[in-house]
Amino acid sequence: MVFTLHRYIFRELLKVFILAGVSLTLILSLGSILQPVQQHGVGPRQVLHLMVYFLPITLTFVLPMAALFASALVYGRFAFDNELDACKASGISLLVVVYPGLAIAIVVAIANLLLSFHVMPYFVHLAEASVKADAKQILFRNIERTGYYELPDDRHYIYADEADFANNTLLGVVVADAKRAQMEKIITAESAKIEFLSHQTYNEVRIITYNTFQMGAENEGGFSMKWGSFSTEFGPLLGDAIKFKKAEEMKRIRSDPMRFYPIAKLARQVYAQLAAELLAQDIRAKAQANSGGSYRLYSAEKYVDFTATDCLAKGDNEVELSGEVVVVESDIGGAAARRLRCAKALLHTDAEGTSPTLTMDVYHARIEDSGEMPMRYIIRGLIVPESVESVMRQFKTEGNLLKPRELSAPLSALESKAGDELTKLQAELGRRIGRTLMQIASEMQSRLVFGIGCIPMILIGIGLGIVKRGGHLLTAFGASCVPAAVLIVCIMSGKNVAENPGASSGAGIALMWIGLAFLVLLAGFLYRRLLKH
Repeated sequence: MVFTLHRYIFRELLKVFILAGVSLTLILSLGSILQPVQQHGVGPRQVLHLMVYFLPITLTFVLPMAALFASALVYGRFAFDNELDACKASGISLLVVVYPGLAIAIVVAIANLLLSFHVMPYFVHLAEASVKADAKQILFRNIERTGYYELPDDRHYIYADEADFANNTLLGVVVADAKRAQMEKIITAESAKIEFLSHQTYNEVRIITYNTFQMGAENEGGFSMKWGSFSTEFGPLLGDAIKFKKAEEMKRIRSDPMRFYPIAKLARQVYAQLAAELLAQDIRAKAQANSGGSYRLYSAEKYVDFTATDCLAKGDNEVELSGEVVVVESDIGGAAARRLRCAKALLHTDAEGTSPTLTMDVYHARIEDSGEMPMRYIIRGLIVPESVESVMRQFKTEGNLLKPRELSAPLSALESKAGDELTKLQAELGRRIGRTLMQIASEMQSRLVFGIGCIPMILIGIGLGIVKRGGHLLTAFGASCVPAAVLIVCIMSGKNVAENPGASSGAGIALMWIGLAFLVLLAGFLYRRLLKH
């Protein structure tokens, strides 16, 4: 008889649970895709794909609420129809009657833990791959719709008069580079081709322009060229957030922060800025040791000798050569190819990869013996000198990977004090690493607390359904939502406290578990009262 009773209650629970779950899933799935649709302008086909990919995220919240609704409704009706009294009269204990609801609660808790720790991150990565595969289509659709597109790096804006998707071409193009709310440079072109390249940990967009004119924020004027190109990298389009990582990924990030793209990108910026400041220091030191002597840089095919009145490391990984600048470019083993004179030149350290290269930009140069005066002369592929590279090796592992924690520490090993820009980047890298580690700890604990909390939450719904049997059937569900809301508030508040740099992460984690302990105590008090009466 008990088995028949359990099967009867479980069947009723399952019917209401499935109906509520399907309804809530459809409602919340539509809401979950609004942000990517608004930000990236995805089409109808991508919308359907994203609804499927975001389904595990939705189910993480839907399953507990559907189970809570079903338990409160079914057990409330069970008590209201005096079926519970009949069970008691037959000698069946209340706890025996609750077994089907407890089974649903345990299944939901296990499903929630599996979804949050494993399934949900996997499907988010699938959604990311789907959006990346249609990145070009998204860009062209946004330009056709609004006339511009903001690249996901939050820095570059592309404006175009016309978009030709069939030929992968934009016509009447303006590319604006705005950094820290300041316009760095503007590129105009008759046409441009867009390429999206996907790498393992980041994405890259490459723009090739035709009949190009470029002007910068500084007062060096502008310059024209037949062909131009630039590329920029950015993280995942749907956000490279800790909340979308698997448990194994979070453990790997905790042991090696370079596995997390935002930290890796910032570490490369610190590394490139460090190389620029060391290079400026080395240039000044050799100029003082050999008065009037030149400084030499090599590439695979040529070497460059230059002299300058002054040398200063700037932000954005640059070394500025000013005053009377003389640059001699020569082929390896050959005579001097050309001699340039100018009042300003920049040595830019490439932040890509772990072995930076140098690019020399010579502005308003006069090429001797030819009479040419190009507005900008660029020498690419120069190698960082060994005197600088030897110091940089202490910040790389044997596998040529950067060590973010060492890069974020004060550089007391350097002969001179680090510049303001490098100090700021180091401080930001240290804060980013610390914040990421705190996010990992709080995310792991919050998923665990919410998954386990499903059990007392549903048991409370069962108990309140029995207590409120004399009122409206939805009254028990409304009352049982209050403890669930307390748990969610404790989890959210605990995460905010744990991820706050000025607070202790232990206090935030303790607050999450206090919310769970409150639900357990409330469930114990409720069932103690039911068993007594």
